[in-house]
Amino acid sequence: MIESLVVFVRAIIAFFTLLIFTRILGKQQISQLSFFDYITGITIGSIAATLTTDLTSRAWPHWVGLFVWAFLVFVLQWGNLKGRTIAKYIDGEPEIVILKGKIMEETLKKTRYRAADLLKLLRSKDVFDISEVEYAVLETNGELSILKKSEVQPITPKDIGLLTPYKGLSKELIYDGKVMERNLNYINRDKEWLLNQIRAHGYGSFDEVFLALIDESNKMFIDGYRDSIEKGSEKRLE
Repeated sequence: MIESLVVFVRAIIAFFTLLIFTRILGKQQISQLSFFDYITGITIGSIAATLTTDLTSRAWPHWVGLFVWAFLVFVLQWGNLKGRTIAKYIDGEPEIVILKGKIMEETLKKTRYRAADLLKLLRSKDVFDISEVEYAVLETNGELSILKKSEVQPITPKDIGLLTPYKGLSKELIYDGKVMERNLNYINRDKEWLLNQIRAHGYGSFDEVFLALIDESNKMFIDGYRDSIEKGSEKRLE
């Protein structure tokens, strides 16, 4: 009973310590996960787990180790923001692996990538012909950034001088059967208007609608709970 209580208390300490350190270190740890970030994340998590369950040792040394690791990561992140020298040695630099349709073999050897690995990354980007690639850059987090040659890139409305209407971000009017009154007021509409809109799509009440969106061009998307019978619908308001 006493050991369970100790584990409970230490788990709370480790949980909130990790929460605080995660907030301090920011989203970079998960948004751009480099090999260094991966290793530090595992190590910090391992120390926190030991702090929680290792009852043969005192909690204080584990907490100090957790603090030191988080502090060092914070210092290195600060150094990365101040200059590229530290970042170069910790995270490395992006490497060009394809140049004008040609594979840079020496770069592949330097980054310890096989041709099969490169082809796999290309296929994940919907590229099956290397000759279509102008540049392919292997980023520091292992992702592959690709610039296709201009003659194989899809034509956009801008290329042919076609003007397109601005859509902007869609606003939620109904979510999980509940009316988002703040967004409804933002577009200068009321619940009666919204009820008429969903009735025009075959729904009798707000409770029958899972999601209702409206974009800047006044086009609505409505999805109800009857997806097995009826699909969501789109309609432009008059």
